[in-house]
Amino acid sequence: MKTSAITREQALSLLKSWNSEPFHILHALTVEGVMRYFARTHGFADEEDFWGLCGLLHDIDFERFPEEHCRKAPELLREAGVGDDMIHAVCSHGYGLCCDVEPEHDMEKILFAVDELTGLIGAAVKMRPSGSVMDMEVSSLKKKFKDKKFAAGCSRDVIRSGAERLGWTLDELFAQTLDAMRACEESVNAQMAAL
Repeated sequence: MKTSAITREQALSLLKSWNSEPFHILHALTVEGVMRYFARTHGFADEEDFWGLCGLLHDIDFERFPEEHCRKAPELLREAGVGDDMIHAVCSHGYGLCCDVEPEHDMEKILFAVDELTGLIGAAVKMRPSGSVMDMEVSSLKKKFKDKKFAAGCSRDVIRSGAERLGWTLDELFAQTLDAMRACEESVNAQMAAL
């Protein structure tokens, strides 16, 4: 069983010490919530904190060190007392883009798959009249996915590769990630409002 070496409070404090942009905090909280959901629904409930904290900290170095993304993270995390298993997991989400740490564990494969996808879904949510993921359907997400100009910074290749690594269809990945974002939207919004 994977357990985290730091508490959620310490992880959030660490995240905020290296990230101040609300967009980056929102993304981190969203990926945390999504990872917690996947841990619970895929038979890893006993590792929920580990999965969640990997999601929370996955972009720890991105705001301040974008050119060293996933290469600066080990240093920042190690200084905070984070263990090698979490450092590997955090870095593996950048495989093929900015580092050569390959996702191995189920959790790492899910983090790799959902990171870019949550960004795409988040961008689509901003355009919805409801401003919520609650009423978003897979069909509308597929249209946004196919429109390469929409949220162009979200790599469709990484999302496809992530689904393949998991042995899932894109539709399965989309549906499960939408469910995960629905499950954590209220909590994430409340946390953002409290910042």
